[in-house]
Amino acid sequence: MNRRLLLVAAILGAAAIGGAVAWRAWRPSPTPDGAGEPASGASNSTAAADASATYVGAEACAGCHRDAYDAWRTSQHREAMQPATAASVKGRFDGSQLRHDDIVSTFFQRDGRYWVRTDGPDGALADFEVRDTFGVSPLQQYLIELPNGRLQALSIAWDTRPKDAGGQRWFSLYPGPRLAHTDPLHWTQRMQNWNFMCADCHSTDVRKNYDAASDSFHTTWRDIDVACEACHGPGSRHVAWAQAATRAGSDNGLTVDLTERRGVTWAIDPATKNVVRSTPRTTTREIEMCARCHSRRSQIADGYRPGAPLLDFYEPATLTSPLYYADGQQQDEVYIYGSFLQSRMAHAGVTCGDCHEPHAGTLRADGNALCTRCHAAARYDAPAHHHHAATSAGASCVACHMPARTYMQIDARRDHSLRVPRPDLTIATGAPNACTQCHANRSASWAASTVRQWLGRDAVGFQDFAIAFHDADERRPSAVTSLLAIATSANEPAIVRASAFDRLADAGAPASTLASGLRDIDPLMRLGALHALAQAPPADQAALAAPLLSDPVRAVRIAAARLLAPSTSRLTDSDRAVFDRVSAEVIAAGRFNADRPESRVSLGVFFADQGRTANAEAEYRAAIRLAPDFPPGYVNLAELLRATRSESDAEQILRAGLTHAPASADLHFALGLSLVRAHRTTDATTELQRASDLAPQVSRYAYTYAVALHDTGQPAAAMRVLRAALARHPGDRDVLVALVTFEQEAGDLAAAREHAAQLVRQYPDDADARALQQDLRR
Repeated sequence: MNRRLLLVAAILGAAAIGGAVAWRAWRPSPTPDGAGEPASGASNSTAAADASATYVGAEACAGCHRDAYDAWRTSQHREAMQPATAASVKGRFDGSQLRHDDIVSTFFQRDGRYWVRTDGPDGALADFEVRDTFGVSPLQQYLIELPNGRLQALSIAWDTRPKDAGGQRWFSLYPGPRLAHTDPLHWTQRMQNWNFMCADCHSTDVRKNYDAASDSFHTTWRDIDVACEACHGPGSRHVAWAQAATRAGSDNGLTVDLTERRGVTWAIDPATKNVVRSTPRTTTREIEMCARCHSRRSQIADGYRPGAPLLDFYEPATLTSPLYYADGQQQDEVYIYGSFLQSRMAHAGVTCGDCHEPHAGTLRADGNALCTRCHAAARYDAPAHHHHAATSAGASCVACHMPARTYMQIDARRDHSLRVPRPDLTIATGAPNACTQCHANRSASWAASTVRQWLGRDAVGFQDFAIAFHDADERRPSAVTSLLAIATSANEPAIVRASAFDRLADAGAPASTLASGLRDIDPLMRLGALHALAQAPPADQAALAAPLLSDPVRAVRIAAARLLAPSTSRLTDSDRAVFDRVSAEVIAAGRFNADRPESRVSLGVFFADQGRTANAEAEYRAAIRLAPDFPPGYVNLAELLRATRSESDAEQILRAGLTHAPASADLHFALGLSLVRAHRTTDATTELQRASDLAPQVSRYAYTYAVALHDTGQPAAAMRVLRAALARHPGDRDVLVALVTFEQEAGDLAAAREHAAQLVRQYPDDADARALQQDLRR
């Protein structure tokens, strides 16, 4: 993952800096009014996750389930994490070295233990003992224990591939310029912390156990690896049932019964020639059980057990940038779930276990034989379909329909959206396509033309939202209508509809159009609609969101409470009582992740929205203590101090932040606004310019800088900045309005009329835009 994504998007429980001031909590998403897939997050358990069941360990399963146990013993789940021993360590600890800039790291053994000499928390070379191995293929990382219970993932890994495939070597996961020991991505820092970033998915029955008072972890687990009960739930009741003299009744004591595929067959429909499930899938137990780890998500509570609603403990990310391309293809590391949910396969009822053997973790067949278990080989595994020589790489189903993207330098992961290659969408949106990933020396236009020759038209796939999502990401006003059509369509998968709602949070939509999403059967949809409601007037928010304070799913309740926090005075007495109860859940989620600066800031915003300024200040200052280089802590604290104390206090905090994060556009922008309010316009303009230069992708920064230039007597420079911003953001209304106004003022009426016409074309229903154009005609 690139640096910005790791710093901003890796923690999905977090948020982005909102414009100038407040840093809000990250939001995920939900499905149709009873249409499409079964509701994710509804209770899927057949045994209702009995709280009395306890974990007994994988060995307790072996006696009765020997075949499954032996298959699991060969799996990557079994090797997800292991104590560092001769049996588990794959790397060469024989004095081997790796040089990265001026640091030489050495891997060696001492007294039968494994050590690395490398730069530590203070930047100096020191010896660190490897406590555990982490993963196995195609690379293995190593965990090192630092004070206060922190396990840290070393960012030098061992390539476990065969030597003739480029493996059997040490390599850096960050091969660019060496990271300083103070960098958040350095192996000793928060972005490499196992307790938060990794533990929940690499071991069984993990409890993070972070103590904020001592800033220490006491993390525990039942099995060090991903064992039987990680998927089947605590097994004590099932073991008791198996050992009982008589087995009366139908309750076998399982926490969750993964039976969605039992007795299911797939057959070709003679009419459509498509494969059809013998009985519709009516639950999402298996997919949600896998999604807990095979998804990009944030964790909002401890203690998940298989069979519990996924969204009571996690918030999955939706198909938004920069995690996904506009057409839904994986861009950042998203771990399958979001990709798969948007696919035709998921829509038809396929589950993970239809293709993957769950115990060994292997595919159920090799090559194209996996696909032709359901899709007729005569029709699909033939040159007439794939248009490549039968033995070529292009004849592979996954080459076209599941192209791979490489993460962690060498780990190629296939896109599970199972899509039709669309080079025409590459031309329209810039998203990649499978054709030119193989034919790297050819253009997307060539690929699109070739597909048209084959088919007589452009290809058509199941995913049909790319243009709308691209237009929304480019902030084009025409996107609103398209997004609403997708969000309210009964034919789109839930995650697609929820992603449309997420984009409407920025694009804007009448509150009345969100009501159906707020009532939807799927919690992803309800979450998405709540996010879109963030731009609505407070009165509409209170009326529409208050019922969701009583939602059966925790993630939805928390989102509703966050949305309503600034306007609780508008709630009825009964709704306010419910809000107070849900507030405890919001705070508990924040406390669970109190080891993260983004969580402390998010909780601080929640307190500030309710006027609890002392609590908010405490959270912001805690975020700064945890991560002195984290701009949102300073930005939000400065705004709080500005409102409750003085502008000079705010300025002091922002300048302190810039000593730790001098390249933060958000800090420079906030400081620029502070200086504007202090009437120090020359200094303010310098800071606003710096923000605009550092973050040209943020149109508001360019707009504000241009206004500052204009107001300090530099109209020509202001118009140059606005024209450059318009080239990057052709649909930005504020930039266009300012440009028209400044051009008219400067007497350049031709340019003003041209941009006014552009404004009206893009915002045909905007009365102010039409009035501006009419004024120029006089």
